Amino acid sequence: MPDNGSLINEIALTLIPGIGDMQGKKLVAYCGGVEAVFREKKKNLLKIPGIGQVIANSVHKRDIFARAEKEVAFIRQYQIAPLFYLEPAYPDRLKHCEDGPMMLYFKGKANLSQKRILSVVGTRMPSDYGKAMCEQIIQDFADLGVLVVSGLAYGIDTAAHRASLGAGLPTVGVLAHGLDQIYPLVNRPLAEKMIENGGLLTEFLSRTNLNRDYFPRRNRIIAGIADATLVIESALKGGALITADIANSYSRDVFALPGRVTDARSSGCNQLIKTNKAALAQSAADICFMMSWDQTPQQIHIQQKLFTDLNELEKKIFELLEVRKEADIDEIYLSSGMTASKVAAILLKLEFEGLIRSLPGKRYKVNG
Repeated sequence: MPDNGSLINEIALTLIPGIGDMQGKKLVAYCGGVEAVFREKKKNLLKIPGIGQVIANSVHKRDIFARAEKEVAFIRQYQIAPLFYLEPAYPDRLKHCEDGPMMLYFKGKANLSQKRILSVVGTRMPSDYGKAMCEQIIQDFADLGVLVVSGLAYGIDTAAHRASLGAGLPTVGVLAHGLDQIYPLVNRPLAEKMIENGGLLTEFLSRTNLNRDYFPRRNRIIAGIADATLVIESALKGGALITADIANSYSRDVFALPGRVTDARSSGCNQLIKTNKAALAQSAADICFMMSWDQTPQQIHIQQKLFTDLNELEKKIFELLEVRKEADIDEIYLSSGMTASKVAAILLKLEFEGLIRSLPGKRYKVNG
């Protein structure tokens, strides 16, 4: 955990009135560090693109430091892990989301950068079919050690967390408030069990009042922290569909459980599938196949052996895809510094070797 002075500055940065995650990161980048932001003169802050009078005037307000000091005391008292976006412990996948939170607060034992992470979202009023399918799918992931993420809300969220605990899988609840409370209150016993085998994660400080506007913000963390999002029962409007849209915007895989066309609780899932915004998933096996999570240790060993046979340019393309998780051919071409024809030839070879696979829209991702 960082020392008190550094932590106070990191939290204070998030408290600057008018600041957002993207603007805050821009301040740090232009000034050369968090502490440098608060040392910078107002006239220099105003030269930074997008930083206006409101933010520049607020940077040196003392009340934000007083509030940050109180939060540090809360963090120390309850042994909460603060995760600033520049620190190694910050979730790897969220680092690649432009609007990812500058600061997260975590209580638990899960590895937030685990190899396989699946977010599960859905209606707060699921049918017996929805709950049963949620439990079955998660149970079938037991041998893969998948980390299951959801929002600790009523309905599918609760079913996903409980099924994960039952299957011995770590599960993390992403909250739309601080770690000094649990909402809904009925899920407090569940949350306590999750801390022992998973955890609770939020971007909000303690004593943050419940606000409906915070739930969409919470949803971007659910979408961004995972490799894929599974939607289990959703109407045409709602938080689950918002999470699916955000996941798509992050170029993450989205899956949806199909339902009867006459069932309003499945209309959102069916629409996602119909409009190619989600792949149809009837089982854990479907997700494993699409995500290449069904590979055996022998297959992984073969891939590792093949990797050692690659030349430097081929390794460069492969490693680029490993970092980005997924990218289109233009991104790869621009980042690699190679000619377009060379990139195309290397991608074709990597695909033939089974190291990567092609996706619709000339996109590529690493297998495994």
